[in-house]
Amino acid sequence: MNLLEIKNLTMDFGAGAGAVRAIDGLSLSLAAGETLCLVGESGCGKSVTAQSIARLVPSPPAHYVAGEIWLDGRDTLKMSSRELCAIRGGVVAYVFQEPGAALNPVFRIGPQIRESLKLHRPEKASDAEVIRLLRLVGIPAPESRARNYPFEMSGGMQQRVMIAMALASEPRLLVADEPTTALDVTIQAQILDLLGEVKRRLGMAILLITHNLGIVGDMADRVAVMYAGQIVELAPARELLLRPLHPYTRALMNSVPKLHGTADRLTAIPGNVPRLGDFPPGCRFAPRCPVVRAECSQSLPDLREVQPGRWVRCPFWERDLEH
Repeated sequence: MNLLEIKNLTMDFGAGAGAVRAIDGLSLSLAAGETLCLVGESGCGKSVTAQSIARLVPSPPAHYVAGEIWLDGRDTLKMSSRELCAIRGGVVAYVFQEPGAALNPVFRIGPQIRESLKLHRPEKASDAEVIRLLRLVGIPAPESRARNYPFEMSGGMQQRVMIAMALASEPRLLVADEPTTALDVTIQAQILDLLGEVKRRLGMAILLITHNLGIVGDMADRVAVMYAGQIVELAPARELLLRPLHPYTRALMNSVPKLHGTADRLTAIPGNVPRLGDFPPGCRFAPRCPVVRAECSQSLPDLREVQPGRWVRCPFWERDLEH
């Protein structure tokens, strides 16, 4: 049984005639101990999908129209507030992309980590456990660092503190939402290495959200590519990176900066992700697709398994690869 199973999730913001669709029939699964990367441009619905797992998206304005979110054998969409409090941190924990905003600026680091321990592992809510967690995430001199305020730490150190807080409850699933945003490349590599090491040591599953395909090959077992509220391609990471099938995935791959070559400009995808509630008819990527056909604007394609373990939302993927 999968640790996480999202089935046909559909979510609107607002209600009635003013409702706009943010997530549209999304299905996704994650096995225990697996790392799944959710990839796509800003505004495609990655963070909303991830926060929906523990129902962190306020409702209202969010409205869960349809679907199921099974986490550790239970549907979170049917849970009471008390049940949700138990799984938040206890089963699934989050590392957000802006640690400086997520950490409380008026409390020292140690008490903030201890608060998570009190909620989920009260028998371990001690200074010794706080120091152990800080040491686990690679923070030097953890005894003194536990007395620091967030503003006394660098962005990389703050992100390590966020990871320590997430690990305090020993969750089965860690959701890392753009954990390397605003960090320099050296610190990015350290944070990603840390996540990989923690996963191996604790046996957690990781849902890693990113718009950077450059980090996928080092981290992911599988990759889900998201566009305009839908999954457009899902595949094992190595297969997707070697042979992307959907035109949007190929466009994302082509936009990754190359270390070799003589190109004067980066390759960009023309246009923008469509606004919520303003999706084009048919395929949502059609207005930006370099191999678009007349048929693409006539009907919304289904996500189909075209090869074992490979799913694509494009009926023309084979012919497109020939060009």
